[in-house]
Amino acid sequence: MKFKEFVFLSAFLLWGTSTVWAQKATVKPAKKPNIVIILADDMGYSDIGCFGSITKTPNLDGMAKTGLVMTQFYNASRCCPSRASLLTGLYQHQAGVGDMVNTRKEPAYQGYLNNNCVTIAEALKGSGYNTYMAGKWHVGTAQEHWPVKRGFDHYFGLIDGAGSYFRPTHPYRPNQHLTVALDDQPYTPGDNFYATNAYAGYAVKYIKDNKATGKPFFLYMAFTAPHWPLNALPEDIAKYKGKFMVGWDKLREERFNRMKQLGIINSTTQLSPRDKNVPDWNSLTEQEKQTWDDKMATYSAMIDRMDQNIGRIRQALKETGQDQNTVIMFLSDNGASSESIKGNGFTPEMIAANLKPASDPSSFTAYGFTGANVSNTPLTLFKHWVYEGGIATPFIVNYPAVIKAHKKSEQPGHIVDLMATCLDLAGAQYPKTYHNNTIKPTEGISLLPLIQGKTWKGHNALFFEHEGNRAVRQGDWKLVSEYPANQWHLYNIVQDRSETNDLATQNPEKVKALTALYEQWANRIGVIPFEKLDKRKGDEF
Repeated sequence: MKFKEFVFLSAFLLWGTSTVWAQKATVKPAKKPNIVIILADDMGYSDIGCFGSITKTPNLDGMAKTGLVMTQFYNASRCCPSRASLLTGLYQHQAGVGDMVNTRKEPAYQGYLNNNCVTIAEALKGSGYNTYMAGKWHVGTAQEHWPVKRGFDHYFGLIDGAGSYFRPTHPYRPNQHLTVALDDQPYTPGDNFYATNAYAGYAVKYIKDNKATGKPFFLYMAFTAPHWPLNALPEDIAKYKGKFMVGWDKLREERFNRMKQLGIINSTTQLSPRDKNVPDWNSLTEQEKQTWDDKMATYSAMIDRMDQNIGRIRQALKETGQDQNTVIMFLSDNGASSESIKGNGFTPEMIAANLKPASDPSSFTAYGFTGANVSNTPLTLFKHWVYEGGIATPFIVNYPAVIKAHKKSEQPGHIVDLMATCLDLAGAQYPKTYHNNTIKPTEGISLLPLIQGKTWKGHNALFFEHEGNRAVRQGDWKLVSEYPANQWHLYNIVQDRSETNDLATQNPEKVKALTALYEQWANRIGVIPFEKLDKRKGDEF
């Protein structure tokens, strides 16, 4: 090779290498996504439009049309156990909230998050995330257990389990103290307060304020809607008055058919029988029918208003240029609630307020078994039990930068999966220790492969226990029992989602195998038989 050719070739190679290096040097790492988890409270499986309801939920429907919908996603059947699992990626007993926020001596049932778990907020802060929360906390009422003590930079919402949407600190039980908090201080709501608007208003503020920080954020938006009392704004109620006068049987049938058309349930699923606590519609007087219609209109209005506020959150993301790189996950903490406002610990004032029309802002009422049976179409039972009506939730993931078209999955997922999913999205690690405390390994499996349209290995089995109600799901099978009968029932849950055909007698070996699997799990995570628990009562709801 001649000298001139050598110099030219050397220069060319050096230039090429420099160019490649320069190109690599200018490639920016992928920006971490913002993460928003939206939790509804006591909302039934089929209570939003894209899951079969007539309630107007255009924002959730729009998220579903361009996102991932999981039709067999599970929660922990009750408000605070589900919140404990969601926040920590553990089964609720492992996090210290095995039942409710009652203070008990048993560590798995102490009634607040323990120090051997971390919240999603705590885990994400180490990866450069700002962390915000708005809405219902309900996993520790003492001030030292509030959200700002568990990893959230800012918080606004209800520390407790329930309250009037217009006067959220007004007690509904004797000797009760309810708290709305702003960061680490009690907050006194003013006039024209409506909880759903107020909580979402702070979520919007956090999103807009975060833009200036240049950091990604995690937002946990925990609505109280549509948990009792039934309180809604007149303009929302007006949309639904009269729409429920055809009666609950007709409404359940119509909703069931829409769910099949939408692909939420398969062709082999049957509509569960009308619940035994619900009378024949034609046995009601005209006034009773109108009272129920008013309750259902108010309940629908609460969900409608929640969806409107989800729209406000999405609009704030769009206005700040963060909508494409934000992951939004939506679900409910349990199935529909069959609870009623009667003499079980409520004040005389609230018992009297229960008799007022639901559309009256001063009322304090619930829709009971009759409404919950519609909300959970076509499933069996409700919040508190671990039949599908207690533990099944709609689950929607919207992530415009990654999910470009509607996807549906029938694989079973669980609320414990949200921790692993958030960390995977953020490129963060689940800690083994935190503040010198050993942290229990997460029970969840990241949903990111599903979000990306890839194969997801899923769970070998999922487990449920609440106040003696027990279940295990493995593959197509679900073993379930109701307390205090404690009799195991077996269902092919894929073919029989509404749990109407008990196959336990025909499959004794399957019952035996799943029972052993459940008992192994229960012993590992610290379940105590309900009859052996200290029965001190606290915030039951």
